[in-house]
Amino acid sequence: MANFRVVVLASGTGTLFAALANQAGQIGIQIVGLISEAEVPACERARELGIPVTVVPLLEDRIKWDQNLATELSRLKPSLIVSAGFMKILGPVVLRFHQGKIINTHPALLPDFPGAHAVRDALAAGVSQTGATIHFVDKGVDTGEVIGQVKVKVEPGDTEVSLHERIKQAERELLVATVSDIANGKVTLK
Repeated sequence: MANFRVVVLASGTGTLFAALANQAGQIGIQIVGLISEAEVPACERARELGIPVTVVPLLEDRIKWDQNLATELSRLKPSLIVSAGFMKILGPVVLRFHQGKIINTHPALLPDFPGAHAVRDALAAGVSQTGATIHFVDKGVDTGEVIGQVKVKVEPGDTEVSLHERIKQAERELLVATVSDIANGKVTLK
């Protein structure tokens, strides 16, 4: 089922992207592109794997940026768009053309701790466990329907870095399993 076309959006090191790319053949997907808002390490990872990279530079005019991003996404004809550490909110044009086939990874058990500082917020709240969530993207911030979650225990002495590293390991496995389920019809896109 290599005709199941996946585009990954990434803003950082690309560890989630790499986990997905390394399993693409085994789970029946083809990653047809990586898109970022800047030249980041994820772009280099993609190039090393022979996956096309597109940088859609962030603009002050967020509406224009949203239009540019929507155009690039449409050009790649994705079956699924995976926001994997993409630290930008998708705007109304992207959502109008692609909503229902965009999923996001989040390092917490939503609805708890939405937003950019989920790991820090979980530690500050003193919870005994947190985790990772994969959810559909909607117009809110981490408010879309949950597809899957995995729990991660908060250990005594955890720092934001140590806890986030364990969450990322669980998140990578959850992402690969979720994309596999979507590609193979076990999870229905909206």
